[in-house]
Amino acid sequence: MNQVWVIEDDRTIREAIEVILTKEGYGVTSFRSAEEAFQQNGNDPDLLICDYKLPGTNGIDTVKKLKTRVSGLESIVITAFGSIDLAVEAIKQGASDFLAKPFAPDELMLKVQHLLNLRQAKEQNEYLREEVKNVFSDYQIVGSSEEMKKIYTLLTKVSRSESTVLIQGESGTGKELMARFIHFNSRRNAQPFIKVNCAALAEGVLESELFGHEKGAFTGSVRQRKGRFELAHHGTIFLDEIGDLAPNMQVKLLRVLQEGEMERVGGEQTVKVDVRVLAATNRNLAEMVQKGEFREDLFYRLNVIPLQLPALRKRKDDIPELVQFFLRRLAR
Repeated sequence: MNQVWVIEDDRTIREAIEVILTKEGYGVTSFRSAEEAFQQNGNDPDLLICDYKLPGTNGIDTVKKLKTRVSGLESIVITAFGSIDLAVEAIKQGASDFLAKPFAPDELMLKVQHLLNLRQAKEQNEYLREEVKNVFSDYQIVGSSEEMKKIYTLLTKVSRSESTVLIQGESGTGKELMARFIHFNSRRNAQPFIKVNCAALAEGVLESELFGHEKGAFTGSVRQRKGRFELAHHGTIFLDEIGDLAPNMQVKLLRVLQEGEMERVGGEQTVKVDVRVLAATNRNLAEMVQKGEFREDLFYRLNVIPLQLPALRKRKDDIPELVQFFLRRLAR
């Protein structure tokens, strides 16, 4: 559950914000002053909402101070109506966004949801950056056999492209590693890299995971939720085990690839997404197409750049290098 701190000396506004956020499923801790908030131990917030005018201080200084304590904190500074200059200054000084009084509940929720989704995407991207930094130590992808040299050459070209890539190979050949390499060597490398395992979730759950859902779309959907495609906007989405995608989901994915748009589950509004799609499978999709198990039009949309990874038994010359690589990692 995302944690939100509210610092507001006006009791009416403070309690109104608390009611709105609690109803939407967020954990809320409210304070009358910045001093009271800084005395709080544990349960650091994911998002701070604070008034600009506070007893003994102001919202900008409060945001600055709390950001030194909470890494990656997102924040909203509440300003008086018409205080545009003040709002701009707050953002310049480190606030993520501002909210002018009076504000509607929908306006508040839109900003809260956007900033918490942004924080989630940043955290995942940072985690992947660190993970890739460790995995790609020394010579990045390990192996100097003729088979791997061909892969390196193709990866360099693929990384500079914006085309969809279909990575095929047996389990353990490094399909996810190649996908991450492509992303982190592309022009999208500062944007999110989002992985989804298409075989790990039931169809209904996967649909919501990929495309998101609107509030009330199904039992338990108490608020709107962005899917992985929206979170990967301007970045890359890696669809692992694409061969396990159900027919209904194949149709929805085809639309995203063809038109760059989608709808959330239970929604009617079209959402535009700018995402590079990398897909992977250990199955033979061409054979699945012939058997009628996989859509031919989707296959050709995915297979713009095919990348076939050789099994280790076909590049035994790389085994000594791999042994040294893993020994170095274990010795850290």
